[in-house]
Amino acid sequence: MSSFSTRLYSAIQEKKTPALVGLDPRLAMLPAGMIAGGEKASWEEKANGFRQFCCEVVDVVAPLVPAVKPQVAFFEQLGSAGMAALADVIHYARAKGLLVVVDGKRNDIGSTAEAYADAFLAGEQSAWHGDALTVSPYLGADSLDPFVKVCREHESGIFILVKTSNPGGGMLQDLVADGKPIYQHVADYVERIALETAVDNGAIENGAEKNGYGSIGAVVGATYPEQLVELREKMPHTWFLVPGFGSQGGTAADVAAAFDPSGQGAIINNSRGILFAYTKEPYREKFGEARWQEAVHAATCDMIEQLRAETPAGNL
Repeated sequence: MSSFSTRLYSAIQEKKTPALVGLDPRLAMLPAGMIAGGEKASWEEKANGFRQFCCEVVDVVAPLVPAVKPQVAFFEQLGSAGMAALADVIHYARAKGLLVVVDGKRNDIGSTAEAYADAFLAGEQSAWHGDALTVSPYLGADSLDPFVKVCREHESGIFILVKTSNPGGGMLQDLVADGKPIYQHVADYVERIALETAVDNGAIENGAEKNGYGSIGAVVGATYPEQLVELREKMPHTWFLVPGFGSQGGTAADVAAAFDPSGQGAIINNSRGILFAYTKEPYREKFGEARWQEAVHAATCDMIEQLRAETPAGNL
């Protein structure tokens, strides 16, 4: 198998877009009739609804985008039935040719970190078969080493939280230590490991760059465009996963700095704005709830066109 970086680069090039669809099934927002049993539904019935909804979203977006990002929390809240549904959704998405970034924001130290890495990133030997996983850095480098090791062994990837999209992220990330914000310290670490893996996976060979990116990426929010500019300059060999587009207020113009001139180097996540497009104008009037999949298709295509028009993704 080729490296995660190579697979992602190729998938973006094939689909001509860096759009990433987040799979965040929310009970209160699913189309009517998706959950058998309604308000009194069992955990299994709710999980079946999540499974059906996400797989039907995948049916729509698989021809359009390179990857999806299931959010573990929405499945985990349903207990074992929800986690079984998550496994099925991941397998279904991969069978449709999509890369799967598992959004679990995992981390711990020692053998616990190793267990997380093995669970999500050990390829066909793992329980979840994810292509990549989001990871928190705040337990330090020794907590990240097991994830990096498994990525190297199994051609998988991780996206480390560097500058997140939420308003409260600055409480820790913007604190100044040794003359610069903590997020910059994290960025320095991520870029160093990304560069090492870029050499390992052949993205940089004999000093010459092919795609130039390692398998260790960074989460950098669309809601902080100035920091996005700064971090892209600071992290030239690092894939960016950019949340905050759409419902959180980020626009195509806000994420333009995430890309290299060819339109590569970043994937831009949109969850609610695509999944539940049928609840918002102009899609609500045009499609309504009964045609919610058509709304998903239209919203995805609109995002792709916005990225093409306002970012270097138009050069893909």
